Amino acid sequence: MELLFPWFLMGLGAIAIPIVIHLLQLRRPQRLLFTNTAFIREVEMVTVRHRNLQHLLILSARVLGIVALVMVFCQPFIPAQRTAVTPSTGVDVLVDNSFSMQGKALGQGSLFGEAVAGAEALGRTAASGERFRLINGGQVALTKAVYQAKLTELKLAARNPLTMLRETVADENERGRSLYLFADFQKQTFNTSLLDKLGKRETVLVPVAAKAVGNIYVDSVWLDDAFLRVRTNVGLHIRLRNGGVTTATDCAVKVFLGDRQAAAYRVSIQPAQAVTSVVQVQVSDAALALGRVVTEDVPVTFDNTYYFTLQPAAAIRVMEIGEEPIAQQLYGNEPLFTYTFVKPRSVDYGALRQTNLVLVRELEQVDAGLREALRGVVKRGGSVVVIPSAASKGHESYQQLFKEMGLGAVQWETRAGAPELREVAMPNAREPFFHDVFGAQQRAVTMPRVAPVLRWSRTGNDILRLRDGESYLASFASGAGQVYVFSAPFAKEYSDFVSHALFVPVMYRMAMLSYQNEQLPAYQLAQAAVSLKLPVADVADETARADEAGFRLVRDSLTLIPAQRLVGSDLHLELPAGMDAPGFYQVQRRGKVVTTLAFNQDKGESNLVAYSADELRQMIGPNRPNIRVVEAGVDGTGLAKFQAEQTGYPLWRYFLALALACLLIEALLVRFGGRGARVRIAGAVA
Repeated sequence: MELLFPWFLMGLGAIAIPIVIHLLQLRRPQRLLFTNTAFIREVEMVTVRHRNLQHLLILSARVLGIVALVMVFCQPFIPAQRTAVTPSTGVDVLVDNSFSMQGKALGQGSLFGEAVAGAEALGRTAASGERFRLINGGQVALTKAVYQAKLTELKLAARNPLTMLRETVADENERGRSLYLFADFQKQTFNTSLLDKLGKRETVLVPVAAKAVGNIYVDSVWLDDAFLRVRTNVGLHIRLRNGGVTTATDCAVKVFLGDRQAAAYRVSIQPAQAVTSVVQVQVSDAALALGRVVTEDVPVTFDNTYYFTLQPAAAIRVMEIGEEPIAQQLYGNEPLFTYTFVKPRSVDYGALRQTNLVLVRELEQVDAGLREALRGVVKRGGSVVVIPSAASKGHESYQQLFKEMGLGAVQWETRAGAPELREVAMPNAREPFFHDVFGAQQRAVTMPRVAPVLRWSRTGNDILRLRDGESYLASFASGAGQVYVFSAPFAKEYSDFVSHALFVPVMYRMAMLSYQNEQLPAYQLAQAAVSLKLPVADVADETARADEAGFRLVRDSLTLIPAQRLVGSDLHLELPAGMDAPGFYQVQRRGKVVTTLAFNQDKGESNLVAYSADELRQMIGPNRPNIRVVEAGVDGTGLAKFQAEQTGYPLWRYFLALALACLLIEALLVRFGGRGARVRIAGAVA
């Protein structure tokens, strides 16, 4: 046994007080009067013997009580059987309060309840004066009482607190503090990289074991067609996954669009398996549709609702710039497109800024104003199709256009006679540009014949080639958009591509790829930020009022102001820390709703497969002696035993109980110790 504060042993000098009192009582004369002197000797012998024994017992109780009280202040303890790798200057505690801790523990409560109970037991059994830091509640050192109060206020949250490990060990001055992690240690989120962040810090992993259950959650949703049309059935793909360890049987699934139920079905999924179902849905108007997929499985319910949005596609704006229209029937008869034809001398640059696809067809001259406008189109994510002119006087302006677009220099064909037509090769079905364009089997067909007038030096993505290997149609990334370049004009003497069956799918494909829906159907609360593309009108309005309040995220009565950055039409919003509830959040500016975003829990939290204590020990291995795994046990007995091994077993509680027992014995002796003598004396006198 050792003493934590041995200087309190000086308090043993207080033992002299009861001894002095005892000696003074022995010297005090006592006078007894009896009428019958025959019984004096017998009465004196009986009372003296009894009184001396009583006084000795009282003295012993008082001395032992003082000794026990002094030992309480000395803080005695049994030394630890093993010592820590580094001396501890305090205790840091991190309790996993992510939504996966909603699962049932092997006991009666939840995993979160078991973790909090273990953290509370750690505080109760810690040495007196120990300073705690609850990492979930901040980096401030707490007394034991405040630490216990903070634990009772802890609630489940969307963000996994294990991500705080980097900040916890970032300061070298904190390496001396021991760290306790109470968590379920999911395999999806916990790995060796997190252990590497701890370095040489003394760390204790306390896993809480869960009951074996199944958990069905929505992994993702997507549509058959990227262009969602109003009042048109479209296939909504719903991928469900079982993140539990047992089979989930006959789980009910319901799909809602707004307040209307669109579909309902049942699924059974094996552990770690996924099932994809397709339901037919349609939106009734052009407004953003708010959807939900609701699964009915217990006991894990935090991920039973998946939120998503469906945005009907806006019309794709196509503008053709040339001397005469050639794509009017191609795009004008399809309601998916809004087609406009203009001549180069009457271009509406305001409309051009909102166009998705611009066809620059065989212009004799591309002036500086048009080049600047085309560069703005690709900068904001649109597409430009360049069909060159055979006229040599416009080559320099085209050369400047390609240079400003980032395509580099091009070479122009020079020939004296009639153009030589060459056949285009069969398109490659594996080319992403032709995805879902051709059938399963391609038939040999007659391909168009063209006479190229230019070739380019920069290597782009060749979409169509000639049989001799030269490129006919290629795409080049420019800004946030694409530039498509044909090597031959569409004029009849240079190409019969316009009259070929390949013309329609190629032109349609370029128009569809120019449409960009920057808003995803759903986002995750765990991600750091979201990026949106604002309409041109909103960008202009925001630029005009840049000094006013920015964008807000609003959900019911909750209003959050995220850190934000607006660059052109791109809006970047950083998700604030207080945003931890799934659902629909409106993006508002000055009270006006810009759009609505759907946020869900991190899918990793729905995967309940976790490491056992033995698996954690194997992961740690022999190279990390500073990290240990402790099973909390029933009512924290395993954790208390571990603490006793590390810091010694405290004995002050037992000495305090002994001091109280001595006080009780002394009171009983004083109250009832002389009753026997008085009875015997009374009997003798009678």
